[in-house]
Amino acid sequence: MDINLVRTFLEVAATGSFVNASERLFVTQSAVSLRVQRLEDALGKPLFTRSKAGAELTSAGREFERYALSLIKIWEEARQQVGVPEGYTKSLTVGAQYSLWPRLGFRWIDIMQQEMPTLNIRAELGMPDRIMRFLIEGVVQIGLMYNPQLRPGLSAHKVIEEDLVLAASWPTTFEEIVPHYVFVDWGPEFVHAHALELPDLTNPGLTLSLGAMAADYIVSRQAAAYLPARYIKKYLDEGRLHLVPDAPMFPYPVWSIWRDDLDPEVRATAEATLVAIQSQIDADQNAVLAELCDISANHTVEVLGNIEDEHSHE
Repeated sequence: MDINLVRTFLEVAATGSFVNASERLFVTQSAVSLRVQRLEDALGKPLFTRSKAGAELTSAGREFERYALSLIKIWEEARQQVGVPEGYTKSLTVGAQYSLWPRLGFRWIDIMQQEMPTLNIRAELGMPDRIMRFLIEGVVQIGLMYNPQLRPGLSAHKVIEEDLVLAASWPTTFEEIVPHYVFVDWGPEFVHAHALELPDLTNPGLTLSLGAMAADYIVSRQAAAYLPARYIKKYLDEGRLHLVPDAPMFPYPVWSIWRDDLDPEVRATAEATLVAIQSQIDADQNAVLAELCDISANHTVEVLGNIEDEHSHE
C-alpha cells in the first residue's frame, strides 16, 4: 500500500476538510480526493461523508483510523531503523518550535551525543500542529513546544517556565514605545493576559504570529515587542536589544512531549540530559530577569529624582 494514501487519509480526518488537508500536504485538492478515492477502492468502503461543510469519517473510516496510525508508526520505525548509519545502534527524532532550538534544543543534542555516542539524532522544525501530527504518527518521538495538545500514547512534562519580556531595539522607556510597539501573538492565554495588563497596546496595527522569529524583525527597526527572555539574551549582550523598564512580564512554559513507546534506553538518556541542561537555561533567563529588575529599579529612582528636582524649583 502507498503510505502517502494513509497519510492523506489521516490529514483529512484531522482537519475535517479536503481543502485544509491539501494546504497542509502542499498538494492540490484533486490530488487529495484521488488519494482518498484510491484508498476507498482498495478497502471497498467509503471512509468519509462529503458535504459542503467538509468531510466526516464514516463508521468504516473511524475503524480504519486506528489501523492507519499503526501503519504510519510501523513504517516510520522501519524507515528510521533501516536508515540508521553504520556505527550507530539507535535513532531518535526530536521536533521543536523555532525559538526552542537555539538555546535549548541544540544544547540538548550536544549532551545526548556525548552521553550516547551510538545514538543517531534527527532534528525537525515545525509549528505545534505539525509537531503534534508527527508525534502521533511516530515520525517524531519527542517534541519541544509551547501549548501542547495531549493525545493517547503521548505524555507531557514541563521543561522550564519561560518569561516573555518587553524589549526594544533602542534604550527607551515604557511610555515611549507605544507608537513603535509590535504585537507578537503567543497564543490565547498570552492574548488574554496582555489585554488585561496592557489595554492600551491591544491594537498596535501590526501583529506577528512568528514566535521568536519576531526578534529578527525588531532588532533591525525602531520597534518593541514581547519576546522570550532566554532567547534574546544574546541580543541583549550584543546591545542589539534593550529591556524596557517597568514593563510587566508574562509566564510562558515550555513542554516536552514524549511518545509512550519510545525506546527505554533512549528515553532514559534523553530525560537525564534534558534535566542536566535545565540549570544552564535557568541561568540565562535569570540573568535577563535580574537585569530587568535592576534597570526598572534605576528607572524608578531616576523618575523620583526628577520629581524632587521639579518640586525644589517651584
